[in-house]
Amino acid sequence: MSEQRRMPMGRGMQSVERAKDFRGSMKKLFRYMGRYKFRFILMFLFAVAGTVFNIVGPKVLGKATTELFTGLVAKVNGTGGIDFEKIGMILLGVMGLYLASALFSLVQGFMMTGISNDVTYNLRKDISQKINRLPLNYFESRTHGEILSRVTNDVDTLQMSLNQSMTQLITSVTTLIGVLVMMLSINVWMTLAALLILPVSMVIINFVMKRSQKYFRDQQSFLGKVNGQIEENYGGHNVVKVFNKEQDVVDEFEKDNRKLYESAWKSQFFSGMMMPVMQFVGNLGYVMVALLGGYFAIRGTIEVGEIQSFFQYIRNFTQPIQQIAQVTNLLQSSAAASERVFEFLEEPEEDQRAEHPADIRGLKGNVQFEHVSFGYNPDRMIIHDFSADVKDGQEIAIVGPTGAGKTTMVKLLMRFYDVNSGQIRIDGHNVKDFNRSQLREMFGMVLQDTWLFSGTIMENIRYGRLDATDEEVIAAAKAAHIHNFIMQQPGGYQMVLDEETSNISQGQKQLLTIARAILADNRILILDEATSSVDTRTEMQIQKAMNNLMKGRTSFVIAHRLSTIRDADLILVMKDGDIVEQGSHRELLEKGGFYAELYNSQFEQKAAG
Repeated sequence: MSEQRRMPMGRGMQSVERAKDFRGSMKKLFRYMGRYKFRFILMFLFAVAGTVFNIVGPKVLGKATTELFTGLVAKVNGTGGIDFEKIGMILLGVMGLYLASALFSLVQGFMMTGISNDVTYNLRKDISQKINRLPLNYFESRTHGEILSRVTNDVDTLQMSLNQSMTQLITSVTTLIGVLVMMLSINVWMTLAALLILPVSMVIINFVMKRSQKYFRDQQSFLGKVNGQIEENYGGHNVVKVFNKEQDVVDEFEKDNRKLYESAWKSQFFSGMMMPVMQFVGNLGYVMVALLGGYFAIRGTIEVGEIQSFFQYIRNFTQPIQQIAQVTNLLQSSAAASERVFEFLEEPEEDQRAEHPADIRGLKGNVQFEHVSFGYNPDRMIIHDFSADVKDGQEIAIVGPTGAGKTTMVKLLMRFYDVNSGQIRIDGHNVKDFNRSQLREMFGMVLQDTWLFSGTIMENIRYGRLDATDEEVIAAAKAAHIHNFIMQQPGGYQMVLDEETSNISQGQKQLLTIARAILADNRILILDEATSSVDTRTEMQIQKAMNNLMKGRTSFVIAHRLSTIRDADLILVMKDGDIVEQGSHRELLEKGGFYAELYNSQFEQKAAG
């Protein structure tokens, strides 16, 4: 699913990603917000109350203007004077109304902020828990960025949209209805004249949006291209220099940047036109209302203060219409974001618990594969009939060309996927008889792609067993042959690895992950291409650490360099998803089969190098 970046698009206009099912998405969102029903109702009442008090203010203020005008006329005619006490009381009443309105608005804003924060807090918590219950194929079929955007971009968009759109929608609709009622209560004909502004405004908005939308789409498209070029050229800067492509890169960037400039200029021009044109139309409406108001005042059917109030209401009438248009965009963003979030939360989960789970305590490391067949797609099987009997403490090497199914076997063993037919047993128990989390407690893994986090070396090793003492961590580091290196670093075990762990080498990272696995002390080990990305000297060091790690444990070693698994108890040679050969290194070489071909080809490449 492509993530569309939402960028500001000019005054009052915005590129909005629309939901496929707006109504269904909003229903799910409101159902999720049901736990805050009482707070939401209170917020709604406070928002309406604050708006109503604000609407009543201009009409009461108009009474003060009428009183002042009447007093001035009476003073000129010599029949009376200005009643400042009455005007003062009216103004105090208006001040009270506006203070009450501000107080109610403050409370509703505080409550809505609390609701939106609580909703997004719980959504993030639900997403975090959901991630741990999703099957591995979900993550393998989507990009990391797409999954991360659910937790970050979509939830942030939802929070912002909820916080702004809900209260604005309530206040805008209340203001629109309230102002219309107040205008009608002053004069029907003046209200009709003011309402003539609306169709004219809608025609202008529709005209501008139709003309500008094409340019906004182009702007977003070329902005994506320009950003993509910058990212690619920055990431592959060395390649650009090696092939002397600097000028080509600049020319290509200039071409797209020019198109971005042209589309952005046109889109901003059209959106910039809207405000002055709307102001002009609005001023025409003011002129019509002023003429009618003067006519009715001369006839004595309307008071001067009411004309002043009416002008304030006209200004307040057009504002909520614009706000409702903006809220519509925000609600579209909310619906699109909530659609993706709830789509993620409704993804099918893998079954975490067995009905009558077996206990892992006391188990050793005997593993049996019995006629295992598996395919990520049932129509295309990649493992056809795989059988093997692994004894506790043995080192089992799995070798074969890329795509043979080596890593897939490990995924099946740990139940990241379930077999299509056959079964895998640990000490006689089918792996399906264990709770998944308990089953995985039996396994330790060292992968080709090392994973370390920003923190101290001590914390990274202790991640294997969080209750381990400092002495146990140091003992694990010594067994992994990394202790001396650590002690040479500033801070020793308290040295902080940076975010990208770029302040240590690949081989040192690998040794730290081996130390972590030694500390975890799992019964079964999985070593997946653990030495494939290091030099020969570092490989020997890692091999020593791995030998310490594998002592007394059942170990599955997926190896690319066949020289590293010559001492394995059993070598399983895979080709096209099947075990084509199995035996010790010597036995397989004597057979002169597929393994011998692989081994000899690597030896010849090494000799030729």
